[in-house]
Amino acid sequence: MGLPPKSQYRNSFSRRGFLQMGALGLGGISLPRILEAETKTGIRTSHKSVILIYLVGGPPHQDMFDLKPNAPKEIAGPWKPISTKVPGIQICEAFPRLAEMMDKFTIIRSLVGNQVDHDASQVFHGHHPQKLKAEGGWPQFGSTISKIQGPAVEGMLPFISLCYQCTHGPYNEPGPGFLGPSLAPFRPMGPSRQDMILRSERSGTLADRKALLQSFDHFRREVDASGSAEGMDTFNQQAFGLLTSSRLAQALDITQESSKTIARYGMGDPKIHIDENGAPRVPQSMLMARRLIEAGVRVVTLNYSKWDWHGGDNNSIFKREAEDFPVFDQCLSALVEDLHIRGMADDCSVVVMGEFGRTPKINGQVGRDHWPAVNFALLAGGGMKTGQVIGSTDKIAGEATSRPVTYGEIYSTLYHNMGVNPNSIVIQDLQGRPQYLVEDQAKPISELV
Repeated sequence: MGLPPKSQYRNSFSRRGFLQMGALGLGGISLPRILEAETKTGIRTSHKSVILIYLVGGPPHQDMFDLKPNAPKEIAGPWKPISTKVPGIQICEAFPRLAEMMDKFTIIRSLVGNQVDHDASQVFHGHHPQKLKAEGGWPQFGSTISKIQGPAVEGMLPFISLCYQCTHGPYNEPGPGFLGPSLAPFRPMGPSRQDMILRSERSGTLADRKALLQSFDHFRREVDASGSAEGMDTFNQQAFGLLTSSRLAQALDITQESSKTIARYGMGDPKIHIDENGAPRVPQSMLMARRLIEAGVRVVTLNYSKWDWHGGDNNSIFKREAEDFPVFDQCLSALVEDLHIRGMADDCSVVVMGEFGRTPKINGQVGRDHWPAVNFALLAGGGMKTGQVIGSTDKIAGEATSRPVTYGEIYSTLYHNMGVNPNSIVIQDLQGRPQYLVEDQAKPISELV
């Protein structure tokens, strides 16, 4: 198969065809083989990274990781605490896998400074939406990391969002803020997703993969030589770099994992949005996040299910918890276990949060309402000191009684884990004013680092 005439390959690439060609760019080499080859040639792909898991709508801390079994029934609810691998730490009985791995997690039971309404922004950048505001809006963590550190691996963007679009606007992540749209996350969950996934039946029809690679490389060289790439806007440059490499497509294709690994995480239907306006309950997002980190992404965000449980007809909080807790227990434990098995735990930080806690008292609809006074966060990996609980609440889990932790401290810790000193770096907002990365110039959580 000879090379096509220049005019032919210059004009014959439709958008769909270009996406498909990008997915086939390495002729079917799987991501594990890419990584193995890089290791053998001395290429180091290890990098600091963060996976941020947003529990949409505000999860109930007193039913999950801060149970109060001695409180009155209208506060305690039906769940019982169970012991974990770490003596003295108990969590909900619906999380047996997490309990067995508690030495690899840290529970923050005293997260304070939560905003009062549904607003995902604080979860994604750590700044209270009603406090000091920045012109253009605060950029989320991944956008800031992209600005400061750039790509960790050539041909891979530093920040990818696996968040599904929610019909309720406040549930959606805030975007790049004053850093501008060029630092928005790449979102592969849209309509073009299927074009980016390697299809084995397509690759099987390629009689001469070497010739395909030569042709594609020739196409790239011509674009570079003509200066066309320099004239592209930022988005087109990003798309060109991604789509002429199969690395992203391979990372997104979880079917390359063994059936056993996929079963460990579990699967959910991405088309079913919980309560219609929440996010889907999709355990495989956590597997995909791990694969993206392995492929060289610095920050991956994802949203998971809907946790805004006010109760109502056939929708009691405890019915919904019985549905969600076991699935969450399975996929989160699989993610953190994999990070340790694959030697990634010291480099990849995992943080799980929602926008606020829930009321101590169960309401008349058998639900819990919004409660900004105290919240929880769950952390793992990142070389942090795990197997501990930070902070405590009163006997009804209504107020922090020791070691209150702020969002600024959590984000300062995440920046620290990424090798960034959040109190020595500033970024300029749209008014040209320097802004520190974290609220109140908070320091990393000393108990963790």
